[in-house]
Amino acid sequence: MRTILFVCTGNTCRSPMAEAIARNLLDKGSVDGVSERVFVASAGTHASAGSPISGEAAAALRRNGIEHDGLSRHLTAAMIRRADLVLGMTSGHVAAARALVDADPDQAAKIHPMDEHGDIDDPIGLGRQAYDRLAAQFAELLPKRIAELLRPT
Repeated sequence: MRTILFVCTGNTCRSPMAEAIARNLLDKGSVDGVSERVFVASAGTHASAGSPISGEAAAALRRNGIEHDGLSRHLTAAMIRRADLVLGMTSGHVAAARALVDADPDQAAKIHPMDEHGDIDDPIGLGRQAYDRLAAQFAELLPKRIAELLRPT
């Protein structure tokens, strides 16, 4: 089984939303070229372990027919080493993940920005529309990004 790890700051908004949407897309077979089972997880560079997903993030997911009840986890080097693909929400998250594995070339090669064109904005405090836009952004980005970066073994 392959593993995708999404990384943000607090692991209560962006990365758990990406995790839930990616899991939904993969379960539906909506990612071209990925037919095997994939384990999807998320963590935060500054997460307090055990915090629930934000209410706004959970509501945005529910509006898209997706349930998610995970708790936040702090990003560790071991998580990165176990993953086949690590997607950071910002260039800072990518750099923090690479720093955890001491820029090991094999590990660094699997750490990428979620959006190759720029950072994914944090929706915290910006209301329902920001969370709904983020869910739509993930639904559009994830199939392409996963298919492109989750290389066959």
